[in-house]
Formats: sequence, structure tokens, C-alpha cells
Amino acid sequence: MTDRIETNLEYRLNNSYKGDLISHVNTHQDDFLELVKLAISDKQPYSWRAAWLLWGCMDKNDKRIYRYIKEIIDVLPERQDNQQRELLIVLQRMELDADNKGQVFDICSKIWRKVTKNSSLRFHAFKTMIAISKEYPDLSNEIKSLTDDYHMVNLTDNVKKAIFKLMTNIN
Repeated sequence: MTDRIETNLEYRLNNSYKGDLISHVNTHQDDFLELVKLAISDKQPYSWRAAWLLWGCMDKNDKRIYRYIKEIIDVLPERQDNQQRELLIVLQRMELDADNKGQVFDICSKIWRKVTKNSSLRFHAFKTMIAISKEYPDLSNEIKSLTDDYHMVNLTDNVKKAIFKLMTNIN
């Protein structure tokens, strides 16, 4: 194994507060590209923190992210829970095409069905499925079937409340 030197951004990810990180990335555009690539990669502990920072630095439907949407979706199932959650938040802030929505819905459904996964990750997966179902109402029945006791039992009380609130918004 070779010793690798941290990049400036990697160092900052582990040693700075989010507000300072956002200011830095917004004033150093070269670091934005590194941040996106790091968020997609599997280079822990940096990758999940990069994904966490990314959605704080990006605009809704950020043009700089569009070329990476497919890559984000492709790696999503392979990443750790915390990184998956943060990447889902990035995707929630982007307008996806129909094919991407179908693929994301499928991934989110699989995440949701894994009842041992982190409540926060499962919540964001569910939230993403709800958002997609607003455009594709036929998915609402599938979502409703996924809110039985089995799928809800391991969730925190706050997440359960949030899920029930989201359910009031579907057909």
C-alpha cells in the first residue's frame, strides 16, 4: 500500500465546518469538480462527506452536475448508507429524465425494502419515490404497499411521522 497525500479539499472535508467548506468551494470553482468526483467515488472517509457538502454547494438543477447524473445513479447501489443518503439528496435537487427516474425509483425501492438500513437513508429513498410518483401516479399503489408494518417497524418515530405525512401527498 502506498502512502497518499491528502488533497487540499480532502483535508478541508475532515477539518472544517460546513459553512466554511461551502464558502471555499463557491470561491474555488476547481474544487467543485474535485468535490463532485470525490462524492461519486468510494474513497472513504472523504466520499460521503463530499456528497454531504455537494448538495450544500449546488443550485437546484445545477448545470455542473447534469453530466454526472448517470454516474451518480450507477454507483448509488454500491455506496455505503451515509453516502447513498447524501447522493439521494443531490439527485432530489436535480431534474431527472424519465429513464433516470425509473432507475432511481427502482434503487430507492430496493433501499426502502432493506429494513435493517439506516432510517435516514430509508426516509430519503422513500421521499424520492414519492417525488417520482407525483409524475407517475401509477407508482402510488406500489408505494402504498410498502408502508405495511414490516417496512415500518425499524424506523424511528420521527421518520414514521414524516413517512405518514408524505403519504398524504400521494394519490
